Amino acid sequence: MAISFIKKPLKVLFVASEAAPFSRAGGLGGVMFSLPRSLKDLGCDARVMIPRYATIDQEKFKLKLEMKGLEVPTDSTEENQPSFLICNVKRFDPIKNDPHSPVTTYFLENQEYYETRANIYGYADDAIRWALLSRGTLEFLRLNNNWTPDVIVASDWQTGFIPNYLATVYKEDKKISNIATIFCIHNLYYQGMFDHRFIGELDFDDGKSRVPSFFDPRLSKINCMRRGIMYSDVINTVSPTYAQEIMTPEYGELLDDLLRERRLRVHGILNGIDYEEINPEKDHNLVAKYNVNSLEKRVLNKIELQSKFNLEKDKDKFVICISSRLDEQKGFDLLLPIGSPLLKQLSFQLIIVGEGNAKYMSFFQELEKSFPNQVATHLKFDEILPRLLWGGADAILIPSRFEPCGLVQMEAMRYGCVPIARKTGGLADTIENYQPAEDKGTGFVFDEYDPFALNIAIVRAWENYHYQKIWKKIQKRAMQQDFSWQNSAKKYMELFLKAIEFHNKA
Repeated sequence: MAISFIKKPLKVLFVASEAAPFSRAGGLGGVMFSLPRSLKDLGCDARVMIPRYATIDQEKFKLKLEMKGLEVPTDSTEENQPSFLICNVKRFDPIKNDPHSPVTTYFLENQEYYETRANIYGYADDAIRWALLSRGTLEFLRLNNNWTPDVIVASDWQTGFIPNYLATVYKEDKKISNIATIFCIHNLYYQGMFDHRFIGELDFDDGKSRVPSFFDPRLSKINCMRRGIMYSDVINTVSPTYAQEIMTPEYGELLDDLLRERRLRVHGILNGIDYEEINPEKDHNLVAKYNVNSLEKRVLNKIELQSKFNLEKDKDKFVICISSRLDEQKGFDLLLPIGSPLLKQLSFQLIIVGEGNAKYMSFFQELEKSFPNQVATHLKFDEILPRLLWGGADAILIPSRFEPCGLVQMEAMRYGCVPIARKTGGLADTIENYQPAEDKGTGFVFDEYDPFALNIAIVRAWENYHYQKIWKKIQKRAMQQDFSWQNSAKKYMELFLKAIEFHNKA
């Protein structure tokens, strides 16, 4: 049912580097699948546009040709460089009577930059690939007579060119200059093809100059995050707390001054999770399915988890898991000085699934060698193992240095896996610290980015686990939290109207 203040269906286009189920490398791909579907349920005509990478199967998804021979300007004036790149646009239509089908999705095709590339990220010419996606999307909308959005949502730095192009190159275009823009920050830490903290004065991008041509070396030094913030009608982040944090020097990644300048346009809407997909009652990856009223069945998943990782099968053993990208942002520096002492003093098991920085992978490997009966690792990306962790482990460790939103804590809580986490960003918005005197809380939260604060939180969780009546109450409260996309989608609908209002005033 559409919300009452919408007089006509809003038309919204999400532009991103990835979108499940077509292509996914991280949380952004999941958001681009679930959020547009939830908006569609509210009466919004939400669509998505991404590149068509080599791994996207045209036959499987029954892609249709929407536009052929789209000429995308490169802005090059060099004789040996093309003035245009030729693209096609393909289209996926939702499958009728399939409630899990993606929304209408457009794919920008280009032989050189997308169709021969198996990976989404990691190429030396990524700056050209994202500029092409941004400019190609706008050219497609300019020439396409079938559908024009009221709002474009540009997702993270890869699409920061979109509001920039719209506010400059296309500002006089009678058709697409009327489109409002929202720039969604999924992680301020990543701003372009360079390390923004160590950029020289000659390479510094203040965002005011014209976007260079696709083939100009300066394109790789453009700060797309800065430009997305500068030129969009509204800026959104993926949690309310993170929206406040990024306006401080500690979390602002050298953009806090700019964000404070635009604070009236900065918002934070919490990401959600798909409650149909993330559901311990239907998860076929679990040995024992269960719900909030049958928590006793989880013990079978714990035994299976211990067996898979060659740990002692003990239903009473406290099991902590880590399911994460292993990098500095995730806060594992805090665990380095306290990991061994904790394992020596407390009888618990630690299971780690993830990959990333060699520093942290080596640390966990050494822990496993030193404590073979307590620690087990799987140090590479895996889509299935996290489900087993959530369904069998007692607690999940998330000591992030900063966390724009985070999905893993919501997913783990849905499975009754209690979070031990730092109070930052989306973690602060989704986990309530356990308070025994008031008998409330859904996890164990610490404030300071400090090893001893983490140590205390782990000890608190370990102690309370041994009082099973208390622990089960915490688990149940965690499982009963509502992080579904429906709530967030309603807030996005309001944000779309704000963006349109700002754009019309401008």
